[in-house]
Amino acid sequence: MRLRDYDDREAETMTGPYDHKTAVLIVGGGITGLSAALFLARWGVRSVLVERHPSTAIMPQARAFNPRSMEIYRALGLEEEILRHQSILVDMPEMIGADTLTGEERFRVDMLAQVRPGGISPADWALIDQDELERVVRPHAERAGVDVRFGTELVSFDADTEGVTAVVRELGSGTESRVRAGYLIAADGNRAGIRDRLGIGADGPGVLGHAAHFIFDADLDDALRGRRFSLAYFDQPTTGTVLAPLGQVGRWMLGVPCRPRQGESVEDFSERRCIELVRRAVGIADLDVTLVPPVPGWSRKVMDVRIGAWVTRRYRAGRVFFAGDAAHVFPPTGSFGASTGIADAHNLAWKLAAVLHGQAGPALLDTYEAERRPVARTTMETALRILDARHHAEGEEATRIDEVSMAFGYRYRSTAVRPEPATPEDPVEDPRTPSGRPGLRAPHVWLDRAGTKVSTLDLFTGAFTLLAGAEGAEWAEAAKAVAAALDLDLDLHRIGAAGLHDPDKRFPDAYGITGAGAVLVRPDGFVGWRARELLQQPEQELLRALTRLLGRDAGAVSRG
Repeated sequence: MRLRDYDDREAETMTGPYDHKTAVLIVGGGITGLSAALFLARWGVRSVLVERHPSTAIMPQARAFNPRSMEIYRALGLEEEILRHQSILVDMPEMIGADTLTGEERFRVDMLAQVRPGGISPADWALIDQDELERVVRPHAERAGVDVRFGTELVSFDADTEGVTAVVRELGSGTESRVRAGYLIAADGNRAGIRDRLGIGADGPGVLGHAAHFIFDADLDDALRGRRFSLAYFDQPTTGTVLAPLGQVGRWMLGVPCRPRQGESVEDFSERRCIELVRRAVGIADLDVTLVPPVPGWSRKVMDVRIGAWVTRRYRAGRVFFAGDAAHVFPPTGSFGASTGIADAHNLAWKLAAVLHGQAGPALLDTYEAERRPVARTTMETALRILDARHHAEGEEATRIDEVSMAFGYRYRSTAVRPEPATPEDPVEDPRTPSGRPGLRAPHVWLDRAGTKVSTLDLFTGAFTLLAGAEGAEWAEAAKAVAAALDLDLDLHRIGAAGLHDPDKRFPDAYGITGAGAVLVRPDGFVGWRARELLQQPEQELLRALTRLLGRDAGAVSRG
């Protein structure tokens, strides 16, 4: 699939004093924006990405990415590289609680023990700091043709029915340029500047609290006494203080609650006060402490971190889409935030590409909000329940919320899914007992290909994929004819035949089909439609299903 700078048909009608034309303008160079750019490039669409900061931050906003995110990156061939860049936390996933670092521990728990995927996925958690993950993703996006512009801010934008005109400014030189884009992805973080400009609000509890976060260098060996941890909760200097080790030896992050309602602001956290707060949290009055700016070159060293919970009321405003923290904010419990943003980008990218390539109707883009907003609301509610359980319960009650199901089992309902009768109403289904129902992530099953162990998920390489049973030979001809009729890539794999074996005989049950049935998997790895058994007219039924999923004119397809 060739890369395109702008949809060719629309480019012919573009006039005006534009300095650059692009299919998609992405505002925000965090992990959501960079991932969106990389995903779009994978599906044959070049984009321009602008980020006002000069570089990625050294204060990671996320420190763990769930196995579903790793499945997505695995499909791009990035899994091994990401795992090589995991942080020091990989060997110390435990969380502790105490009065101070020198004090006696009240508890020590393995944060990942209850959320490992087991046999649900071929991937596992990646304990990589977000800034390091961004440094992995960015060069891959640039090599794929993405125009990445750090140190460049969005000044203004104007959206019309045909696209978006934006003015961007290069901060180093002050030079402004006009960019014309077919679509704009707002991945500009939880301050949601673009969404606010459009007057789109959010629902949820809102801001739950503020904290002053800052990075410092100090030798804590005496206080540690040989102990290691990924996160520590202290009562000093105030209850809710957190300490986390960063990648560099002797470098730490301290977070101290800030109370704006009592007249306190982050501006009150002078460098001298921050050093004293570190000493109180550690429990060593004369500790040598040096503060470090969160972004190289910044004079400001203290960050105002808002802890909150909300979901935007709309995921789309015409040609503008919201993703990541611009669309939703969750409490840190469950480590849902960044991974949910990656899933947003993955869902949106294939749909934008399909529309820009003329393979789908514009209605497909409406399914982005229809699918991702309910997931965000359910995720927010789950994160809040986990937070409440940790504050008010112990033992089994504190771990009753199933984060594994939230990561793997959420259900899409939209016109990009062909639902079946008696589909459960629950927004989440237990992935430990996969059903293969349309709207769910396609289940992982280990297969054997010429002596090599592969997952069913490894068969999804970015195109629509039809998985047929060993007795479903007729689906091969159907897939070939439908791909030609719709002018799109459609991969076919017969499980249990043609060198692709199912040694444990799990595939039919996991996908809910007979040996002659078939399952249509979307480019994002979600089941879009299935035939439990061989149909009388497999070609016509597959064509009808794909036409509806893509929002195309069935009459035009049949006439073609």
